[in-house]
Amino acid sequence: MSATPKTPAANQMWGGRFATGPDAIMQAINASIGFDQRLYAQDIAGSRAHAAMLAAQGILSNKDAEAIGEGLLTVLSEIETGKFPFRVELEDIHLNIESRLTEIVGEAGKRLHTARSRNDQVAVDFRLWVRDQCDAAISSLTALMQAFVAQAEAGADWVMPGFTHLQTAQPVTWGHHMLAYVEMFARDRSRFEDARRRMNECPLGAAALAGTSFPIDRHMTASALGFDRPTANSLDSVSDRDFALEFLAASSITAMHLSRFAEELVIWSSAQFRFVRLSDRWTTGSSIMPQKKNPDAAELLRAKLGRILGATVALFTVMKGLALTYSKDMQEDKEQVFDAADTLMLGLAAMTGMVGDMTANRETLKTAAASGFSTATDLADWLVRELGLPFREAHHVTGTLVAMAESAGVDLPDLTLAQMQAVHPGIRADVFAVLGVENSVRSRMSYGGTAPTRVREQVARWKAALG
Repeated sequence: MSATPKTPAANQMWGGRFATGPDAIMQAINASIGFDQRLYAQDIAGSRAHAAMLAAQGILSNKDAEAIGEGLLTVLSEIETGKFPFRVELEDIHLNIESRLTEIVGEAGKRLHTARSRNDQVAVDFRLWVRDQCDAAISSLTALMQAFVAQAEAGADWVMPGFTHLQTAQPVTWGHHMLAYVEMFARDRSRFEDARRRMNECPLGAAALAGTSFPIDRHMTASALGFDRPTANSLDSVSDRDFALEFLAASSITAMHLSRFAEELVIWSSAQFRFVRLSDRWTTGSSIMPQKKNPDAAELLRAKLGRILGATVALFTVMKGLALTYSKDMQEDKEQVFDAADTLMLGLAAMTGMVGDMTANRETLKTAAASGFSTATDLADWLVRELGLPFREAHHVTGTLVAMAESAGVDLPDLTLAQMQAVHPGIRADVFAVLGVENSVRSRMSYGGTAPTRVREQVARWKAALG
């Protein structure tokens, strides 16, 4: 005779509505403790603030509030020392902590959930966590920008080719190229700062969706948790994940910028370019080709950072069809954000290390800058400025001279004056002064230009701004 299957025990945290517990597969789908335990510090901070407010409002006795506060610190210690008994049947970090708190302090622990819901609880926990990640991103971006500024300062007057379509376009300076990334990452940093300001409102006290009939003080809990103010609409409070989406959006743009420079490092460190040398800390060898020094860190960044864009699309997909207010779909928000944040922090740290360690090959850069008729635009500008030619005519004359040089297998400065005068008789010997790459970059004095003087001005500005 077969044994009668046991009926799953009811989850006591749900109350009396359910006579039995969930099916094992339902439990596996439903439980989030495997990943949301990362919110433990934020959950405990929110609970301590909530308990203190309940006591201040006379909703909870001071004795119970003190017991809860001390009990939560015990729970925090257990988690941080690896002694906490996480239980899948309790679904998430909130119920795991509350259950353990009740084991430690008894009846007082059961009073903690007065005037709140898991809906506003997870909203405040997650918002606190994402706010911390914004702070981390801002700090990491500052360090990366400082690394680029140091490179720019060292090579403010080093000449290199500037590219369009990955074809030599005009000479620029190494410092100018480095500062281009400072500008990019400065915009990224400002996006995190802006997102942080907007997310700095506290949803705790919105309860399940409609607020609460208890006389709570939401301004007190908001202040205790470092928020500027409480959120103004309880429905929006529990259903909003814009803060996570904004973090992911800012992370995606940052990742794109990291990937662009990673691509340049891959190209520049190749034997065909030899623009930079990457240190042994950020490269690997080959199992069969002893001469190889592969830019694996840059390549991995280029690939890994695609995960951030994937996380952004995933969370937009989760949120796009949800009616107000909370739906269980929203449990799928955290893994995406956790992974994206981890990937972003790793990418920023790795790129900061690579930029700090890389060595530019100054002579190789200069030689490359002088190739590919890179001063053709300088010649056209000279024809306009000195001979008064319309720019379109100057463009045509310069193009003819480039074709002549290309046919002869030489560069523009290698043409003779007679050859140039055969194309336009007004060309004088002083034209050769503008055909050198050093003179070319020095002449680009417009604000935001590549001239070493302008580069040094921008370096000074950024050093002052970054501290």
